[in-house]
Amino acid sequence: MANTGENAVPRVPMKDASTQNGHDTQSAIDDLQKEEPAESDITEFIDIAQQLEKELTAIVIGQELVVRELLLALLAGGHVLLEGVPGLGKTLLVRTLSDALSLKFARIQFTPDLMPADIVGTTIVSEQSDGSATGSKRVFSFQPGPIFANIVLADEINRATPKTQSALLEGMQERTVSVGDATRPLPKPFFVLATQNPLEMEGTYALPEAQLDRFLLKIMVRFPNASNLLQIIDSTVGIQTKRATQMASGEQLARLIDTAKAVPVATHLKEYAVRLLLATHPETVEAPEMVHSFVRYGASPRGLQAMIMTSKVRALLEGRFNVSLEDIQAVALPALRHRLILNFDGLAEGITAEEVIGEIIKEIEDE
Repeated sequence: MANTGENAVPRVPMKDASTQNGHDTQSAIDDLQKEEPAESDITEFIDIAQQLEKELTAIVIGQELVVRELLLALLAGGHVLLEGVPGLGKTLLVRTLSDALSLKFARIQFTPDLMPADIVGTTIVSEQSDGSATGSKRVFSFQPGPIFANIVLADEINRATPKTQSALLEGMQERTVSVGDATRPLPKPFFVLATQNPLEMEGTYALPEAQLDRFLLKIMVRFPNASNLLQIIDSTVGIQTKRATQMASGEQLARLIDTAKAVPVATHLKEYAVRLLLATHPETVEAPEMVHSFVRYGASPRGLQAMIMTSKVRALLEGRFNVSLEDIQAVALPALRHRLILNFDGLAEGITAEEVIGEIIKEIEDE
């Protein structure tokens, strides 16, 4: 049902069917001429990414989709929120990733008494030699916190208070940390990989929408099947413990991210992604009936950025040099699920964000 009220957002203009294919082909050619990455860069990307995926899936058993979505976010330069019950290997996955990339790793265990200074660091008084007769003097110096690492594991992030959670906001968006009168840059590359447990909700603090929006993807970690459980037993209760070997350095990872950014996206695919985003807003003409009935607020423009960036990475992982419709549809769920806010009716009916996004994809695809 179309919303024709005065606040309705107009439909994204689509081209006439008779000229659509020709214009799309030309726009794709124009994009290729302007943005196409070098063949050597593409080869390096595919080789390293596939080796990295193989290494992670060999250690974190039964979570192939989780590993793939984590790599989509990593190679797009974004942060990830992992949600799953205890014991499914979320922490193991993050630590294995840091080993495979030879990056500085820091783990922060979020608890109700954790303070912002425990994350970003603080100014302390220290003794410093000044060469005088007294020998030394007291000066203020900055002691960096664990956020000054390449990969930061924010374990059980929803157990800390909103005040402490907000300590990550500046670092996740601007890649800087402000303490006192100084702003300090974080190391490059910088990724926050946060986990939360959906079961134990007592004594937890839901992440505010502003912080959820800063996570490029939200990945659901599912329970493994019987055959995967047998493999987990064989690989974890024996004498030998397998560790990841280094697949790439921080400098190589930065080049891979730049290569992914250069993958072209045809104009009609950008328009399709825009229509998907607009369809999450109940006040727009793009929204299906389910969105009008059960959604309070739709996804932000960061959701559109997430779909485009991760679809570029997925195209390369699939061995293609340009984004397809299937790429955008595949990344829509992890890119948008944490950006939808359901209304009271949706919560009462037990509607999930996944169901809403699935309906949106179906509606847009059928048009």
